[in-house]
Amino acid sequence: MSAEGNAAGYPSGSPTVLRILLGTQLRRLRTEKRISREDAGYAIRASHAKISRLELGQVSFKERDVADLLTLYGVIDPAERAPLLDLARQANAPGWWHKYGDLLPGWFEVYIGLEGAASVIRTYENQFVPGLLQSPAYARAVIMLAHETTPAAEVDRRVALRTRRQQRVIGDRALKLWAVIDEAVVRRTLGGPEVMREQIEHLLEMTDRSNVTVQLLSFERGGHAAAGGPFSILRFPERDLPDVVYMEQLTSALYLDKPIESEHYMQVMDRLSVQADSPEQTKRFLEDLLSS
Repeated sequence: MSAEGNAAGYPSGSPTVLRILLGTQLRRLRTEKRISREDAGYAIRASHAKISRLELGQVSFKERDVADLLTLYGVIDPAERAPLLDLARQANAPGWWHKYGDLLPGWFEVYIGLEGAASVIRTYENQFVPGLLQSPAYARAVIMLAHETTPAAEVDRRVALRTRRQQRVIGDRALKLWAVIDEAVVRRTLGGPEVMREQIEHLLEMTDRSNVTVQLLSFERGGHAAAGGPFSILRFPERDLPDVVYMEQLTSALYLDKPIESEHYMQVMDRLSVQADSPEQTKRFLEDLLSS
């Protein structure tokens, strides 16, 4: 797939994916010429770390930097350069979440862009209901855990941001969401009994959607493959984009896109799906929880 095809073929409003596509192209060109990240960074007056972030699509591109890198990589034909430079311009367009930029740390802004472009997300959670499946009241309770002194108006905006993200599950271009959640998630009361009841009812409603699969990992299963903690695997419709493994921490996040890494996490997710209750068993468990 050519760079021009990538830029033209992907829907508008996905700057994160466009950055990743461009970064992937630049990384391919650099490695083909056997140029180190240090030398590439020197060419654009930057560090090797910035080259790494550019190639992962984690930061925006300056058109001048892309032009200088293309020259360094031997891409001097105007017809070959034009699609990549155009991709750089498109990749710098703000996403819908731009208006929430004051609330979003840079590392999470990257994730929202990836989430907005993914066709499939598989996730494991051991503390909270996944954000894409949270009811508004439950989302507020989760947000308040880290923002208990935050003004109410800001909390409202954070809830609105989470609700807006959920369009990826219920909108016209709905992605496939496959979530494995630990039993502790639905046992832990957040926001009070009524909030939890509403959240479980919401989970049951979401499991009725053909694009949503929820499995419960019950206490009876004992130990399991994801002892290291929660993670998500995002898959994209573009052939040039690798799967991305996302692991959130308190003040940062880890993104893994090397095949050897993502394949390991996919194997763990597959084992979790076998160990967990089936979707039908999960639904019955949640229904029993409501009636108890």
